[in-house]
Amino acid sequence: MTGGPHPASAPSCPSTSPHPCPCPSPPSWPHCSLTGGPPSEPTHLAVEDVTDTTVSLKWRPPERAGAGGLDGYSVEYCREGCSEWVTALQGLTEQTAVLVKDLPTGARLQFRVRAHNMAGPGAPVTTQEPVTVQEILQRPRLQLPRHLRQTIQRKVGEPVNLLIPFQGKPRPQVTWTKEGQPLAGEEVSIRNSPTDTILFIRAAHRAHSGTYQVMLRIENMEDKATLVLQIVDKPSPPQDIRVAEAWGFNVALEWKPPQDDGNTEIWGYTVQKADKKTMEWFTVLEHYRRTHCVVSELIIGNGYYFRVFSHNMVGPSDKAATTKEPVFIPRPGITYEPPSYKALDFSEAPSFTRPLVNRSVIAGYNATLCCAVRGSPKPKISWFKNGLDLGEDARFRMFSKQGVLTLEIRKPCPFDGGIYVCRAINLQGEAQCECRLEVRAASLGNVYGRREAATHSAAP
Repeated sequence: MTGGPHPASAPSCPSTSPHPCPCPSPPSWPHCSLTGGPPSEPTHLAVEDVTDTTVSLKWRPPERAGAGGLDGYSVEYCREGCSEWVTALQGLTEQTAVLVKDLPTGARLQFRVRAHNMAGPGAPVTTQEPVTVQEILQRPRLQLPRHLRQTIQRKVGEPVNLLIPFQGKPRPQVTWTKEGQPLAGEEVSIRNSPTDTILFIRAAHRAHSGTYQVMLRIENMEDKATLVLQIVDKPSPPQDIRVAEAWGFNVALEWKPPQDDGNTEIWGYTVQKADKKTMEWFTVLEHYRRTHCVVSELIIGNGYYFRVFSHNMVGPSDKAATTKEPVFIPRPGITYEPPSYKALDFSEAPSFTRPLVNRSVIAGYNATLCCAVRGSPKPKISWFKNGLDLGEDARFRMFSKQGVLTLEIRKPCPFDGGIYVCRAINLQGEAQCECRLEVRAASLGNVYGRREAATHSAAP
């Protein structure tokens, strides 16, 4: 045990003493160390990354650190086949991950890590295989985020910051182009790091819109990605607004789309009116998609100005298209001549929207054939069986209701089977459709069934 030399034992009392005194016991001393011994070895030592001159290591703390806790870790390495270990770091490190620098390129090295506490260093943990100090070749690969795979929209004046992570070793060469040409100008800056590239524009302009391409290259390997940047702005005002017509309490306006749509779709127009006396503007229509409208409920005898704003996703145009002269609403008594309109021609040649279909019926039971036709003027309908006109045959009845045509055959017999044709004719042309009708002889069961039904109906 530690703690210094033991003191001399106390003299024993003489046996002749009439009152013998008890002998004093020797003093007590600490029995064990306060630290509890060195720590165990660290766990899960692994190589995280390797370059031509560095090796990155990481590990986990030991399972047993000792009563006083850990003071840190020491890292050493030695060449393969040698037994001399070289200190990789000056002093101890409290981190569980280190970057060992200034290593000889191409050397195969073993690494080991020890944990230290007050009792000294613990057992080391060593890499399972020697590590070759050489950059690991990794194919370049762009990791384009999902939101950058579609058209990227920014408003004029907004910043543009497009970050694209990538992989590749050694560090890949990054090249940006726009429309196939290298990027030029100080307004667009590129910032590259070992793991990502950033395209940055402090304040976007319309000229920054276009197709950008980023390419990674390592030796003869490369990877590309394409980004579409759309810089949008407010549209210009509509063009050539004019009053097309004024009648009663109404004014018809017309205009043309704006010359500049702001590099995005026009969402609609806002129409406003102002009385000439007050010149206070009131909104008549909002989010209106057409380029013509009718403004109603105007006051007779007043004069009005009108203006139209165009809208897109950014907002309304800064200026509006305004009528140059006021429009006066005439008072009653003024004769209004309605405009003349050209008559439209709705004539159409006949066509069957639902043709006849082949049928098979039982003799003795009424049968019908149906189809549908359209045409203007209303076509004349004719029915034929095997080429013979059925118009004069009383056994056949023909119906036509709103374009639905029906031929009723009363109690057909096998002789009534054959090819039936429906023909429609008007001034624009003609059309026809046909079907085959099969009339089967009634079976004995059907005959008895009809007789029994007739008997029951005749019974009182």
